[in-house]
Amino acid sequence: VLEYTWETLVTRFREMAFLTRGINICFVDERPDLPREMNFHFEGGVKSFVRYLNRNRTVLHTPIYVDMDVEQTHVEAAIQYTDGFSDAIFAFANTINTPDGGTHLTGLRAAVTRLINDYARKQGFIKGNEENFTGDDTRQGMTAIVSVRVLEPQFEGQNKLKLLNNEVRYHVETAIADAMTQWLEENPRDARQIIEKCRMSFRAREAARKARDLVIR
Repeated sequence: VLEYTWETLVTRFREMAFLTRGINICFVDERPDLPREMNFHFEGGVKSFVRYLNRNRTVLHTPIYVDMDVEQTHVEAAIQYTDGFSDAIFAFANTINTPDGGTHLTGLRAAVTRLINDYARKQGFIKGNEENFTGDDTRQGMTAIVSVRVLEPQFEGQNKLKLLNNEVRYHVETAIADAMTQWLEENPRDARQIIEKCRMSFRAREAARKARDLVIR
């Protein structure tokens, strides 16, 4: 006998509403003596999703939002930094959650790391011979969603845990580069806060490395 769990279904319907901007989902559970009902509708798409995930966190800026068609791939993404130290990044393909990531997640990470380093060098935050920030540095405190719609998605395994389409990586990189470059130029104060957060991570990593080397010696 199948037993449906209210909380599990609420989470999935909310997720679907975030990923399908403007859709209305009405969920009614008539099993208990007092029936329960929840309605889901989000005009902001994944931008609303990121705000929801960060609802109990201190954020540094409004979400960076991407909504673009690159060739035959539709890319929608939202990125927002918090004052925390852990990252929370989720990837979806054709509204399917891909917990093991894949090419769309690789594209997001690569684009963010490259663009932040390019901007930091251009503005003089990273000097000529100084090292670039690593991917871990640029993702510290970052909450992000990337959602792609692909005509012929290729997944790993029957559970569709990972997206394999190679071209999607470059489509996502292109879309995020276009939107994020413009956002960084138009929001220098917020951009500086992000750079300072990356620098803090960089310094902590360097201090830990030097301490480790000292112990080894």
